[in-house]
Amino acid sequence: MRRSKAFIPTSKEAPSDAQLASHIFLSRGGFISQNASGLYNYMPLAKRVMKKIENIIHEEMHKVGAQEVELSFVTPAALWEESGRIEKFGKELLRFKDRKENLFLLGPTHEEMMVDMVRNRVTSYKNLPLNLYQIKTKFRDEARPRFGLMRGREFTMKDGYSFHSSDEDLNREFETIEAAYKKILTRLGLDYRVVEADSGAIGGSGSKELMVIADSGEDTIAICSECEYGANIEAASRSSRTNIPEAPEAEFNKFQTPNIKSIDELSEFFKIDSYYTIKCVAKKLIYEDSEEIVLFFLRGCDNLQEVKALNATEALDITDASEEELKSIGLTPGFIGPLDQLKAKHVIDSDLKAAKNMICGANELDYHFVGVDLSVIDEVAYYFDIAEVNEGDGCPCCDGKLSFTKGIEVGHIFKLGTTYSKALKAEYLDENGKAQPFIMGTYGMGVSRLVASVVEQHHDENGCIWSKATAPYMVNVMVSNIKDEEQMRVGEELYSKLQESGVEVMIDDRKDRFGFKMKDAELIGFPYTVIVGKELANGQVQIYDRKTTEKTAANIDEVFAKVMEMI
Repeated sequence: MRRSKAFIPTSKEAPSDAQLASHIFLSRGGFISQNASGLYNYMPLAKRVMKKIENIIHEEMHKVGAQEVELSFVTPAALWEESGRIEKFGKELLRFKDRKENLFLLGPTHEEMMVDMVRNRVTSYKNLPLNLYQIKTKFRDEARPRFGLMRGREFTMKDGYSFHSSDEDLNREFETIEAAYKKILTRLGLDYRVVEADSGAIGGSGSKELMVIADSGEDTIAICSECEYGANIEAASRSSRTNIPEAPEAEFNKFQTPNIKSIDELSEFFKIDSYYTIKCVAKKLIYEDSEEIVLFFLRGCDNLQEVKALNATEALDITDASEEELKSIGLTPGFIGPLDQLKAKHVIDSDLKAAKNMICGANELDYHFVGVDLSVIDEVAYYFDIAEVNEGDGCPCCDGKLSFTKGIEVGHIFKLGTTYSKALKAEYLDENGKAQPFIMGTYGMGVSRLVASVVEQHHDENGCIWSKATAPYMVNVMVSNIKDEEQMRVGEELYSKLQESGVEVMIDDRKDRFGFKMKDAELIGFPYTVIVGKELANGQVQIYDRKTTEKTAANIDEVFAKVMEMI
């Protein structure tokens, strides 16, 4: 491609709301342009990167026997009503009516559509397993679209769906796709971790996320210092504590604690470790047609993980409960304890099961109970893992310690089980001729997010540093002065030879100054730029390596071979 003919509108200015490197450099480098909040146009360079990522995905999917399909972007709302998910997904679901007043939506994900395509067409266990996938535009009406391609409303996603006749076969396919996704990210040149995750609105019995490690990531992930364990903070667990502080000694009693409302104040008042205090976090749970106050109890040294708390109930959303709301049902803010089970529903962290020597609120102003033994409420208590793990906690899989890092979610795979097939009455006949719901898995990968993720992990202050697998062009032949006939001759000759050898190459034949062209080359991020300039008088050109920023001199008659060796 000739740079003088290419549509690559580079700019010195970044969008005013751009914070992440990917948003800044993809915009400045002429890859993307914004046309509305969370909506982006992909210009030629971005399309080339997207196609490369898509081709790698296609290759790895075909290796594992997945078949490509394409489903309609516009989805009948009736399918989402069948699955029961139309309200659960919330306002991110963009609904509209056609001229006949039929309700439709723009697909944010395609579980319902894929099940609808397969039901009544795959009718026997003999036709299973089956894995179908697509690479398709999606739309989610994000409340706060931001960070460019990282959190747009419209995005490109690879979503796959598998159908099975047994849980064992689902587990096999789940591991197969996990391995394939790892190969995709490795081929793209990305540093990543596979982590345990929360299934969210998709549902199912288990899920994993593929996280690209980046300081700019929105997700916090807990990783082990010794083994491969990793989990999103929303789903991370820990081993049983081994370094337990000395327990306070006291008979069960009610103790006056004037104006003591916080855990820190309580620990200081009794001169004990907060491990032996019980914290109450009052929340309001929102259901489809109702709401209620729920009290979450955990050790004072822990914090509530809200996604875990939501998973402990069947609620759609969770929000803070006000002091007025607590008082209206007879509770005393600051002094709420788990021994009174009558005024509100209780959820108690699993780590408190049968805990002894505890101090908790007495449900009375300025009073706490001491010497509390929670085994007295075991028969009526509802225990659930609701605590957020802390850095330094023990790994649940080995003797290692957990630490936190930031990650960008680029893939998410789920074991759906029969969640959708039962709801949509999608069945096959088993070996005995009995109708059974399909056992399903679903496997998503954000293609447009991967474009941004590569830049987040590979950039410097001057611009993008594309990996060889994702670069829009591998080589940029820069003619320093196009008025110099010898420079143009050498540049054109090298350009032609690289093209003939199948190398993706661009020749910068613009009239602009060398410095301007060089800044553009760094901003765009070509892996290699061959500079045909003043050194030509000595029979040499320079090869600039974008990753290392080093320039290597090469004789004219050797430069083609050197470039081919590098790429």
